[in-house]
Amino acid sequence: MLIDTKTMFSMTQANQNFSLVARSVDKNGEAVVLRNNKPKYLIVDMENDNFILDLTDDEKIDIVARRVLARYLPAFKELAK
Repeated sequence: MLIDTKTMFSMTQANQNFSLVARSVDKNGEAVVLRNNKPKYLIVDMENDNFILDLTDDEKIDIVARRVLARYLPAFKELAK
């Protein structure tokens, strides 16, 4: 997924001027909010669900793997014993 630098906002910017972020989402379809100079949140236009199709297969696998690991971490730890 490519991130346009024009759609990147710091946490402080997003907190103090969310309407600016919302206008960016209206114009570009998405915005990224940074926390500690790292991408943390992706804000998307809910009426445009094509954003998920822009992910590579590896990115989709990473998302699913993180969800599975977070959900079943105790079971994985028990199996590792």
